[in-house]
Amino acid sequence: MRTQIISAYGITCCLSAGPSSIGSDVCFHGFSHVYGLPEHADGLQLRDTRDGEPYRLYNLDVFAYDVYSRLGLYGSVPLLVAHNPDRTLGVFWLNASETFVNVRYSPSEHQDDQTPPVKRKRMQPQTDVHWLSESGVIDCVVLLGPGPQQLFSQYAQLTGFPALPPLFALGYHQCRWNYDDEADVKAVDAGFDRHGIPYDVIWLDIEHTDGKRYFTWDPALFPEPAGLQRHLEEKKRRLVVISDPHIKVDPDWSLYCEARDGGHFVKNREGRIYQGSCWPGESSYLDFSNPDTRAWYSRCFGLDKYKGSTASLFVWNDMNEPSVFHGPEQTMPKDAVHHGGWEHRELHNLYGFFQHMATAEGLITRSGGLERPFVLSRSFFAGSQRFGAVWTGDNVASWEYLKISIPMVLSLSVAGIVFCGADVGGFVQDPEPELLVRWYQAAALQPFFRGHSAKVTKRREPWLFGDEVTAAIRTVIQERYCLLPYWYTLFYLAHTSGLPPLRPLWVEFQKEESAFTVDSQYMIGGALLACPVTEPGVQQVQVLLPGCGEVWYDVRSAEVHEGGRTLSLPVTLDTVPVFQRGGSVVCRSTGSGSCTAEYQQLPLSITVALNTEAVADGELYLDDGHSFSYRDRKAFCLRRFSMLSGRLVCRPAGEKGMFGCDTAIQSVTVLGVKSAPSAVVVHVPGAKDASAAFQYTETCCMLTVTDLNLKATTDWEMLIL
Repeated sequence: MRTQIISAYGITCCLSAGPSSIGSDVCFHGFSHVYGLPEHADGLQLRDTRDGEPYRLYNLDVFAYDVYSRLGLYGSVPLLVAHNPDRTLGVFWLNASETFVNVRYSPSEHQDDQTPPVKRKRMQPQTDVHWLSESGVIDCVVLLGPGPQQLFSQYAQLTGFPALPPLFALGYHQCRWNYDDEADVKAVDAGFDRHGIPYDVIWLDIEHTDGKRYFTWDPALFPEPAGLQRHLEEKKRRLVVISDPHIKVDPDWSLYCEARDGGHFVKNREGRIYQGSCWPGESSYLDFSNPDTRAWYSRCFGLDKYKGSTASLFVWNDMNEPSVFHGPEQTMPKDAVHHGGWEHRELHNLYGFFQHMATAEGLITRSGGLERPFVLSRSFFAGSQRFGAVWTGDNVASWEYLKISIPMVLSLSVAGIVFCGADVGGFVQDPEPELLVRWYQAAALQPFFRGHSAKVTKRREPWLFGDEVTAAIRTVIQERYCLLPYWYTLFYLAHTSGLPPLRPLWVEFQKEESAFTVDSQYMIGGALLACPVTEPGVQQVQVLLPGCGEVWYDVRSAEVHEGGRTLSLPVTLDTVPVFQRGGSVVCRSTGSGSCTAEYQQLPLSITVALNTEAVADGELYLDDGHSFSYRDRKAFCLRRFSMLSGRLVCRPAGEKGMFGCDTAIQSVTVLGVKSAPSAVVVHVPGAKDASAAFQYTETCCMLTVTDLNLKATTDWEMLIL
């Protein structure tokens, strides 16, 4: 049976149903660019699938996955977004079983060559998308936009807004499979201090456990885990440990017995506990689809139950596709049985989602509901943004994997998974020094920032490659920390509006068709354009500066460039091409520190980039950085900085929050000031107007106002005369 549904807004849907599989044909009339459907190691724009495989959504453990492939990886989000200069639309296909998506663009490029010019004008573009899922029911939602911002909000209202992460989670994370023992962890921690490189979190992989039994510690290698955590906590740093969904079959282990006796394991089709092989050997798999199992698992993170843990311990969920060694495609058989009699085929892509949910809830419960959790998950589904971060899995130390990481995180961001990143340097193989530097430069400009490597690789802490490499990595990590006020503000906006911090160019430049296929550069918020260097040995890169009538400022040199053109930019190993958009305001921390907690105490500098009308605005979000007080007690502050007619104004951004802090504005830099002012006057209500010290650089039209001490949480004005 086929039913055709024709809707307004240019979408035609043909629905088909059979005894098990379901499908739908969706036609986007007038659209020739579609995006989404993560996770695939492929370009940002979805490719026409007529000449190859469809896009597959089926969560799998894929080691060193192929690039430019449509095969399924660790997570699945069945959201497809179509964009043209006049409208943005989305189709959300809510189905957690194995799903294939075919994409067909018409008229195709092949046809265009043979089509007479007169006839070519009459042919309206369209994109046909065919969805096919193994089982389930048709549950399809059309998101009408009309713009990207509205679509992201609609999708977030449907599946959940991204969580606001604790501030430390936006800092740098150092991970390896595995740090050997407590002494090794302390040595690496001290190495960051010795080399003046800030970081916030050090991670432990599976070898920290007692025989791959999660919630335990190796008694010889980690005899004092709580002491290790206190050692890090004294420096305002944290420890993350891994917790996979498979449980070692061990009748002498109390946690296994508790899960077995409580009915918390997935069953096989004969009704017995399903057993598969993973890191511990023979294992059983927790049935996270069962709310009782999730509640039990959450309680396992309690300080009274998880011996050796403290409140500064956070969690990494890995292997949760689920990965089953020697299983079909290295995962669980489709006829395994979950809570309520559901076969695994029905909810395969939800398995990691439910573990992520239970882990996040466990950390929240551990704090009595007061503290925000941090949980990284390898597997995910639509809505996983509510629980924490994801990463792109087991990548390789090569230039092609660095390059593909950018469209991968952009595709995740478009599909709502906004707290995402790729392992710096590649998980397997050993990066050459140039590749490692370029990867740090790229990853520092992405939401989740973690260095990670496999145990068979050489050690690669940032100071092991010589002074030049150490200095380059130190610089980009320090710049990341200085930019945290801006990143944190973007995550608050994502949390409240659904707008991703990392955005394809077309999100900000909706009518600029030259930007629709660009996936080597992107916007960080609405203010910064990043174009990481992803090729070896290059001395020049091409950067598209979109927007006719826009102006862009090089963040290092303050040199101004017109929009609507491609810039040839000379680069060295130290060059990270980043431009600030005219009309924006960006806040940064000034000074240095060893972690986010120290940077949080530093004063701020504001960079005001004027557009062609000498106007700019931007926002700053402040809270305590760790608790739910911003939500439960409205203990936060959202400020807006607006520049108009030579007057910079700091005012509330309309949110009803109140947060007392001593964060001060130390300096203001204004880019695009055409002539030197005669004076700069600061006005604070209730105080006498005061002249401010300033310097004007004529060569780049830059005004720098220094020696300020203006509270970020109070109203003030600055007048440039």
